[in-house]
Amino acid sequence: MKKIIVSSLMVLSLVSTLVEADSRYKGDQHHREYAQVIKVKPIVVQTERRTPRRECWEEEVRYETPRHQRKSYTSPILGGIIGGAIGNELGAGGDNKKVGAVVGAVLGASIGNDLSHNRQREHNVNYRTETRCQVQHDVEYYERVTGYRVTYRYNGRTYHTRMDHHPGKRIPVRVNVSPVS
Repeated sequence: MKKIIVSSLMVLSLVSTLVEADSRYKGDQHHREYAQVIKVKPIVVQTERRTPRRECWEEEVRYETPRHQRKSYTSPILGGIIGGAIGNELGAGGDNKKVGAVVGAVLGASIGNDLSHNRQREHNVNYRTETRCQVQHDVEYYERVTGYRVTYRYNGRTYHTRMDHHPGKRIPVRVNVSPVS
């Protein structure tokens, strides 16, 4: 009796396994096989990396500072006196002499004023060494593989796909099985 029970349990276990395998096969009409890889071509992308670098140098720089002079009216006054004297000498006659003196004085004052302004525009010129800097970018180009174009053969037909990793000599394929009517 013991043998019959053990045998029954073994048969029942085997039938249960077969029924379960059959139901999985009928529920999923796909199964997995392997296809031969014919060609693998890496997909390469060129990328650039920019690294900032500070570059500095010493440079002689010219700079000017105005000369500090006290303001003086000597030049316009002197110019007016000289201009008046010249105008007085050039005038021929009583009334013309006065007009010539006035015109000469005004003209002489104007010239004296211009001379004093030219002296005030003078600057002290000096040089000093300054550090100048600018940012340069070092550019480095490099390539990286982003995936693979894979050509494979299954059942005499050629297929193509893209993969994230190198597949090796064969790749798994899912085969769809359906009855022919």
